[in-house]
Amino acid sequence: MAAVEPVVRVQADDFDIATENARLTEGRTDVGAVVTFTGLCRDEGGTLAALELEHYPGMAQAEIGRIAREAAERWPLTGLTVIHRHGKIAPGENIVLVVTASAHRQAAFEAANFLMDFLKTRAPFWKKEHRRDGTEGGWVEARDIDDKAAERWHKT
Repeated sequence: MAAVEPVVRVQADDFDIATENARLTEGRTDVGAVVTFTGLCRDEGGTLAALELEHYPGMAQAEIGRIAREAAERWPLTGLTVIHRHGKIAPGENIVLVVTASAHRQAAFEAANFLMDFLKTRAPFWKKEHRRDGTEGGWVEARDIDDKAAERWHKT
C-alpha cells in the first residue's frame, strides 16, 4: 500500500479544526481513528501581546512536507494534514495543527506525536516575543527538552 500524500500548508491565516478534520474523513469508511493536535500561543506570565513567527518561505513548507512524508511512510495512515501559521499570533490563537487519520488509533497517535516532536526541532521557524508594555522580549531559544523528545524516534 502506498503512503498517503500529506497536505502541508504554511499560512498567516487561522485554520478551522473541524473543516480540516472533515477533509480527512468525509465519505471514508476505512478511517477508525483521527488524532488532532492543535498548538496554541500561550502567555504563562500575563505579559505577552503576541508571538511573531518568522519563516523562510518555501523552505519551511518543504521541511514540514519532508517530515510529514516520513510519518506517512512509517505509519499506515489514511490521511495527514499539517498546517503551521506565521506572522503575529496573539495568546490563545492557533499556531499549528496536525491531523492524522488511520484505521487504528495507535498509528494515528504515534504519527501525530512524531510530527510534533520534529516540528518543534526541525521546522525552520523563529519566534519573537512582543510584550504588552510595548517592548520586545527577544527571540525564543530552542529547548533541550524538545530535542530529547525527538531523539526517541531514532531508537530501534
